[in-house]
Amino acid sequence: MSDKNVISVQHLSKMYKLYDKPSDRLKESLGLSRKKKYREHYALHDVNFNIHEGECVGIIGVNGSGKSTILKIITGVLAPTTGEVKVNGRISALLELGAGFNMEYSGLENVYLNGTMIGFSEEEIDAKLDDILAFADIGDYIHQPVKTYSSGMFVRLAFAVAINIDPEILIVDEALSVGDVFFQAKCYHKFEEFKKQGKTILFVTHDLSSVSKYCDRVILLNKGVKLDEGSPKEMVDLYKQLLVGQEPVKQKTDGGEDLAKAAVASISHEHFLPNPNTLEYGDKQAEIVDFAIKDDKGMFTNTIEKGSTFQILMKVRFNEQIQEPIMAYTFKNIRGTELTGTNTLFEKAEVPEPAPGGCCTVTFTQKMDLQGGEYLLSFGCTGYKDGEFKVFHRLYDACNITVISAKNTVGFFDMNSTVTVQEDDI
Repeated sequence: MSDKNVISVQHLSKMYKLYDKPSDRLKESLGLSRKKKYREHYALHDVNFNIHEGECVGIIGVNGSGKSTILKIITGVLAPTTGEVKVNGRISALLELGAGFNMEYSGLENVYLNGTMIGFSEEEIDAKLDDILAFADIGDYIHQPVKTYSSGMFVRLAFAVAINIDPEILIVDEALSVGDVFFQAKCYHKFEEFKKQGKTILFVTHDLSSVSKYCDRVILLNKGVKLDEGSPKEMVDLYKQLLVGQEPVKQKTDGGEDLAKAAVASISHEHFLPNPNTLEYGDKQAEIVDFAIKDDKGMFTNTIEKGSTFQILMKVRFNEQIQEPIMAYTFKNIRGTELTGTNTLFEKAEVPEPAPGGCCTVTFTQKMDLQGGEYLLSFGCTGYKDGEFKVFHRLYDACNITVISAKNTVGFFDMNSTVTVQEDDI
């Protein structure tokens, strides 16, 4: 990754005029009305960011935040109301299913159509054709009109064209959600190749695991405004707060916060240090006041041996009358990808409706099958208040867990295989 800017977005805004009636639009276009007949809706408002050569940048946000709009402006599909976008490099874009395809043309004709639109000559497309057809893997359907394609075939061909014509910048908007799991794996493998080649990738997705795994940086939008940008882990944590209607609170980076003291009032404070930069949010009608981890010998620790049984304990104080409280924990890797977790609702463990001022301690007992390594443990308490679902209290990355192992396998989990080998007669 270099310091060279390949995409520069400066003071970008996109405003739409919303009319109550079609006749109001007509009157205004003909100059027949002196009064303003429309309401202004800003899909984007004064957005600024730069993307460097070789970066993989994700754009996330709740629905209606302006993610797709900004990609369409960058690729020239839409014009901004104000501001400017500068692009330095050849872009290949997959904005939505079939964008740029002629439905009457065959798949093969659309390959040449799209390649030409991007700026390739017929000879250059000829040189890439075998790679495109092999990646799409739709067989003889390549000679049929694309209007006869299934949605899966459509996206396979569109992505094959976009990713195999050697762009300098690849822009993707939620296109991978249509393909099957094998095709998605092939696409993400291509992402990895692109990153190794120093290509620039900009993509919009709701797949937070992909954001954590592939992105170097993430931009968070909300209601057309850029809330923040930073590491995948930080932005995903803020995004999750938006999803439950919370005002986003960024994780503190200075040590020794009051949260660490408040969250570990007794047991855990005495036996291992919590994360001083724990991210805390919630209305605190119910509050996580303590947590701890016990190994298979009943000792408090944050080091667990792989294959052993251990316990996660969390103590919750109820400050108000609530209904159906749900206690949860989640393991994440150090990049912020959620690996596993559960809660009392999933486990069908009924939590008695508490009285204000009361407390309860929930103990989760399970076997440690994660591979050896470092992990982050988060806690949550949600439930219902006056019939409405609420996040009462969450502690993200409250402490680290070290898993020690004499044998690791591939991936995050051990399948605990029993292997037998039998010598056969020839």
